[in-house]
Amino acid sequence: MLFIGVDIGGTKCAVNLGKVEGDNITIIHKCEIRETKAYSPQKILEGIVSDIEGCKGFLKELEEIRGIGISCGGPLNSKKGVILSPPNLPGWDNIHITDYLHEKTGLQAWLCNDANACALAEWKLGAGIILDKRLYVGTSDMAGELGHIRLSDYGPTGYGKMGSFEGFCSGGGISQLAKAMIMEQLQKGNKPNLCPTFEDIEQITAAQVGLAAKNGDVLAKDILKKVGIQLGKGLSILIDLLNPECIVIGSIFARCQDEIWPYAEKVIREETLSLTREVCKVVPSQLSESVGDIAGLIIADYNIHLEVSL
Repeated sequence: MLFIGVDIGGTKCAVNLGKVEGDNITIIHKCEIRETKAYSPQKILEGIVSDIEGCKGFLKELEEIRGIGISCGGPLNSKKGVILSPPNLPGWDNIHITDYLHEKTGLQAWLCNDANACALAEWKLGAGIILDKRLYVGTSDMAGELGHIRLSDYGPTGYGKMGSFEGFCSGGGISQLAKAMIMEQLQKGNKPNLCPTFEDIEQITAAQVGLAAKNGDVLAKDILKKVGIQLGKGLSILIDLLNPECIVIGSIFARCQDEIWPYAEKVIREETLSLTREVCKVVPSQLSESVGDIAGLIIADYNIHLEVSL
């Protein structure tokens, strides 16, 4: 079946056309990526509609597009299809996106929290699992918002909370942590290789930290050690609370597992119950950077089959 996938993130919005056949997914056409922060929510919505119409026109055969799957950061209401002021999407307040896209394109649309969408994608194609073969979203679509858990009284800010899981373990949070630790070194009169001057400090990214750590940079390795320790604390909570079989982690963990995992694993061994720890695998995402491209397609396919089974 053919679907439209829409991935709305804090930095970019991407639309693609794809075919889902069992566990096989083929991207047929990818639209030009739009920078989310460069436009108002209304302009992005209009751009999404334009991209969807372009996908329709791209088809050379008469096969029907069955619907639109939308992956977006929470909070949101998936049942009503409403985006509810995500912290990484300023101005996206009470956006009735599924109704809007249905009205403009005539296609049924489904909205899903991006973390849950990635879990679906990993379960379908990669290394992850879903509880009892169903996606659990919670009473108000907030299940799985692990980023909001506070791990420390102080630390990088993520999801509007200092010292949160997202603050320590997301790309933006790692960038914040790196800037603070670089500033500390510069104020001591040191010139770390990662960033030897005050002028360049605002340009530091998590990707730069990861690359520097892999190349042996001492400060970068220390930054990722702190990330690993906090990751271990967060995962320990999940392991003991949920007793999962598998936890899949993407983002920088998938790229810097060797630099992060030893410290996280040490904390997990110290903190968790042996019976829960021994049955849980923690693995990097198998889909890596492609997960955003297929998450929306998986959402649409999952909901089509869910409706059929009800």
